[in-house]
Amino acid sequence: MTTFAPPPGAAAWRHLDARTGFEVVHFRPLPDGHRIEGCTTAVEEGRTWVVDYVIELDASWATRSARLASRSAEGGRQILLETDGAGRWRVDGAPASWLDGCLDVDLESSALTNAFPVHRMRLGVGAASPAPAAFVRAADLAVDLAVERLEQRYARLPDEEGRQRYDYAAPVFDVACRLVYDGSGLVLDYPGLAVRAA
Repeated sequence: MTTFAPPPGAAAWRHLDARTGFEVVHFRPLPDGHRIEGCTTAVEEGRTWVVDYVIELDASWATRSARLASRSAEGGRQILLETDGAGRWRVDGAPASWLDGCLDVDLESSALTNAFPVHRMRLGVGAASPAPAAFVRAADLAVDLAVERLEQRYARLPDEEGRQRYDYAAPVFDVACRLVYDGSGLVLDYPGLAVRAA
């Protein structure tokens, strides 16, 4: 089983390849978990957009709620995802049975959200586990929101130079890569997507 240091007060990532932009987050401790306030700004395929989010996690790092607001040239959109922590979700107050069994939210626009399953599962070296998530596409927020179920998998590798490493796969997007984390369990390098800046 792995353990992590407490999260820093703030962290930031620079987007790579897929888009140009930045993500900044601030961590606020709660009596029974964490509140994360973040913002991603980006230019992608000629479109500019901003996604603000507030995510609340319980003490095990399972998602309890995610409030997102986006802005782009097409307009703005807000959405609220809520979960009981046992895998049942509501989207803007309506039951979302297609997300049953998911314990994490995953934002397309965020490198941060790949920290949630790693913290929650605390895999030992050599262990692997599926980690289905409620996935929100960044580009869809401003126009026609789609919250999807994302099947993904994490496999813990031996540490290297004091850094935790995981093989990550999301077959629906044909993604398979190696993620490197710091001592707080935050992504340092997400190949082709983001690199830690602060």
